[in-house]
This record gives sequence, C-alpha cells and structure tokens, in this order.
Amino acid sequence: MKIVVIGGSGRIGEKLVYNLRQDDFMVLEASPTYGVNAVTGEGLDEALAGAEVVVDVSNSPSLEGEEALRFFEASGHRLLAAGRAAGVRHHIALSIVGTDGLQASGYFRAKKLQEDLIRGSGVPFSILRSTQFFEFIAGVVQAGAGDDVVISPALTQPISGLDVAEALADLATGEPLYGMVEIAGPERFRLSDLANEVLTAYEDRRRVIVDPHALYFGAELAEEALLPGPAARIAQLRFEDWLRQSLQPLSALSQLQLG
Repeated sequence: MKIVVIGGSGRIGEKLVYNLRQDDFMVLEASPTYGVNAVTGEGLDEALAGAEVVVDVSNSPSLEGEEALRFFEASGHRLLAAGRAAGVRHHIALSIVGTDGLQASGYFRAKKLQEDLIRGSGVPFSILRSTQFFEFIAGVVQAGAGDDVVISPALTQPISGLDVAEALADLATGEPLYGMVEIAGPERFRLSDLANEVLTAYEDRRRVIVDPHALYFGAELAEEALLPGPAARIAQLRFEDWLRQSLQPLSALSQLQLG
C-alpha cells in the first residue's frame, strides 16, 4: 500500500513517515522540499499516482488569517481533486481541537474551511483534531519578545507530537472514519502555568503575565476553548517527562562546554 504524506518534511510529517516505514509501508514524503507543492500543484499528480492513502499534515507558512485561508483553500482544492483523479481511497487530515469555537481567528477559519472541503469532497476521509503540541507551546514561549510573556490562563490538554504521529499512522492503516476524532494528552494545565514551566526549565528570567484577554491566533480564549470532548483519545506521554527528555541534549552540551 502506497501512503503519501503531504507535509512529510515537517515536525509531524517526519515522525509519521518514520513510523509508517518501520511497518514496511511504501511511503512518499511530499512537500516543497521534495518537489511536491499542493498549493501550485507542482509534482502532485506524480506523487499521488498509485496512492491508496493521503495524509495531509501540511501547514500554512504564515499563521495570519488571510494568508492561511489562501493556503488551505488552494491546497485543499488541488489535493482533493488530484486524489480523486488518482483513485485515493482514504484522505486523512490533521486539524485542531477547538476549531469550531474559535472562528474569531482567521487561522481557525482557515482550518475549518480545510475540514469542510474534505467533508464535501466525496472522498472517504478521516479528520484527526489534536490539542496543542508540547513542542509548539514550548516554541511559542521561547520565541516571545520583550521582558514579559503575556499569555491566557485558559485550560489546555497538550500532547506530544510523537503521540499525534502514532495516531495518524493508526488512521492511515485503518478504514476511513467518514468523520472526526480528537486526541489529547493525559493532563490538563493552564497555558500560563505551562509557560512558567518552560521558562524555568530553560532558565529564562522573563516573567509570565497572565491576561484573560491575551489573543491566541487572534482570538480570545474562553476557559475551556482548547479542551477536547469526552470521547477524545488520550495519549500517554506527560508534559513533565517530555520536557525532561527535550532538555537532555542541552544538558549534554552544557557539560561539554564546562568541561
């Protein structure tokens, strides 16, 4: 069975490709890095030739609403049309928990458009909505400018990218759901508490400023806006364990520098 991973060179795509190849599936990494562009159509027909399953984990280069909307609209139409022409029997996409309730955000409107295109395409499909990745939260906190990190105290149930890739691999080797399933990590936190943990772990002296009106992709967050529903699949890796593992290369580097 040939599986094409759109966005195969990205954070989740690389992990997914690795997982599928461990099980001896024929996997094609498809992204502009590999000469396949779902927005322009470059290399797309060739990539999907003979494919049974397509997994779309691509993301807009810009998180700004209008640019994200153009990206997901163009890539969605082209990818679904190319999939129908190639006889793809299962189209899978990665989306985000909370999308329906965050339509004040241009980025979440773009993700909703992507989902709607898939649902209306006539192609057998599955949509995996994930909560925020540990890696994403840590990156956003570390990348913050200025002396303070201003962040919402909304609740979240974050997850490791490794667990998301594993769930996508399960979907790719199973039957289409013709619907959506959610996945989340095992613990709930406030975003502001996670920010404190990240800053402490990386010995970053900036302060966390808790602001209920702080924007998340351009939208204010209600307290439970980012939480999954009761039927969500729950992953195993805890944030504390992930953070400790992610710090190990830094610890080794520090020891070499001190030595």
